[in-house]
Amino acid sequence: MTDLDPFTDLLDCPMYVVTAEADGERAGCLVGFASQCSIEPARFMVWLSRANRTYRVAERAERLAVHLLHRDQDRLARLFGGETGDRTDKFAGVPWHRGPGGSLILDEAPAWFVGRVENRVDGGDHVGFLLASEVAENIAGDRPPLLTLGDTHGITPGHPAD
Repeated sequence: MTDLDPFTDLLDCPMYVVTAEADGERAGCLVGFASQCSIEPARFMVWLSRANRTYRVAERAERLAVHLLHRDQDRLARLFGGETGDRTDKFAGVPWHRGPGGSLILDEAPAWFVGRVENRVDGGDHVGFLLASEVAENIAGDRPPLLTLGDTHGITPGHPAD
């Protein structure tokens, strides 16, 4: 238990799948630490665990793609949250396409954006990637019920959290 648990245990934040590509390596993971952090200019911060393969690819990437999932997209959440790219090619059985700057876009995501990495911030066991949005898509067209932290409690992480 941490000092923040009494507060954070009440949160049910959206979950995201973050994808990265660098030097021919693809990676992606389920992320719960992320938020818009500026309106003008528009900026979004994504925090990746240092233990995660996606972090190791993202630290060399120029862009990251951030995807929202529908609440019922359990298969994608389990793949990107419960498998490690050290042993599994997460993109092998998932429809995806190249987006701006060679980014990796998951076709099944109802909404996504690609952000240019502007800065990296040491946050302890996680590193923050400050993203400047280059393009965003809302394929759903409305506000679908999104995958949240509460929907993912049954997923055993592919890597330890620390």
